[in-house]
Amino acid sequence: MAELLDGHDAVGLAELVRTDQVKPAELLDAVVARLEERNPVLNAVVSTRLDEAYRDVAAGLPEGPLRGVPFGVKDLECDVAGMASTYGSRLFADNVVDRDGVLASRYRAVGLVLVGKTNTPEFGKNASTEPLLFGPARNPWNTGYSTGGSSGGSAAAVAGGILPAGHANDGGGSIRIPAACCGLFGLKPSRGRVPHDGADGAFASPLSIANAVTRTVRDSAALLDAVAGPLPGDPSLVPAPAGSFLAALAEPPARLRIGFATVSADGVAAHPAAVAAVERTAALLAELGHDVSESAPSWDPAVVTNALRVLMGAATRARIEDRLAALGRDVAVDDLEPMQRFAYDALASVPAAVLTRTLRETELLGRHIAPWFAEFDVWLTPTLGIGVPQLGWMDTTRVETMGNAGQMTWFTSVFNATGLPAASVPAGFDGQGLPVGVQLVGRMGAEATLLRVAAQLEEAAPWPWQAPWPVAARD
Repeated sequence: MAELLDGHDAVGLAELVRTDQVKPAELLDAVVARLEERNPVLNAVVSTRLDEAYRDVAAGLPEGPLRGVPFGVKDLECDVAGMASTYGSRLFADNVVDRDGVLASRYRAVGLVLVGKTNTPEFGKNASTEPLLFGPARNPWNTGYSTGGSSGGSAAAVAGGILPAGHANDGGGSIRIPAACCGLFGLKPSRGRVPHDGADGAFASPLSIANAVTRTVRDSAALLDAVAGPLPGDPSLVPAPAGSFLAALAEPPARLRIGFATVSADGVAAHPAAVAAVERTAALLAELGHDVSESAPSWDPAVVTNALRVLMGAATRARIEDRLAALGRDVAVDDLEPMQRFAYDALASVPAAVLTRTLRETELLGRHIAPWFAEFDVWLTPTLGIGVPQLGWMDTTRVETMGNAGQMTWFTSVFNATGLPAASVPAGFDGQGLPVGVQLVGRMGAEATLLRVAAQLEEAAPWPWQAPWPVAARD
């Protein structure tokens, strides 16, 4: 039965359930078998609710479009009743919540079966998933290498054949980076497309937004349908789509103007395998009938770096302070990893005026980049500027490695600052057999366009849905 997970994506599994070819409990059995076989190697799923999941199935699932499909949620910004929301941090290890957040509620409403939580770096603030709380997630293509971050646990579970799809979120590349590292598709939606759990929304934490890492484009569209749409009072709104994102895939994209680049905003060339992947993809898009030319918007990378440092750092410091206040104590030496303790201390001296100026600069950055998208419909880049790194290259116990994470976000983080939608698409492998991804970026609200283009690429140049198993550790 576990082999069903190899031959069907989430939409396909839901169709098997709908037509009574398989029972939801049988799919759950398959995931349990895969967890037992593969999770000890990959360390992708860090906590489970299997008994509760079987009870959910026995009680009857909603008649939604993904009914019966097992699903994992990242242990960051997705509260599930009865489970700890740890954010990958020892400070929150026993932070059990008593109710579902908005995302878990919406996932349940479409019939998904929530089976557990997936690994994440502390507070999601690393481009590799190696928290001290749970230990590193391991790449299914090569267990000596990073899954990327911060949605690396979900990516490892999906690429490793444990789960058909997994929740993810993205504050600087945290959907797209692990998708690229693990050979998956990952779409970061436009700012405002998906609401935040709790009150950590666009005013409090303006860079991050949720969706998923998936093996197919249609799964990403279906999962975006599940969670898209504002809550009353949301501070950031984006125009509603004409119909469902999944239905949009029935139509190929119109002839598009696509620009591409292989160097970062400050002129550094990407890894040779990433450059080759972009050039191959650009040629394929031209063959598919699009107008493709080399072009790029310009921006000051220092503005983006500062936005991530100040805005994400301030939101994290507030979360830590709130937790310490609830516990009634000061921060202890082993509460935080050294990298996050450094950031926590540094943000104590940032005045309100600096935070305001950073917000202003971030808004102006979006206005500076937007005119380029009046001339082009889509921008094509590498997802990563470097190859998939080995585990330990971004070691959060050594502050001197903090700069390494920045090399992973050359092409991704600017679109968290601007709020534009962006997706990583699998685009082959490097010389070591590790995946390479390319990034597609669109105008605000243009997720349907990106999904259609990605689906064209998926049909024209199919990618493997998951890594071979068993996987051996290689240097």
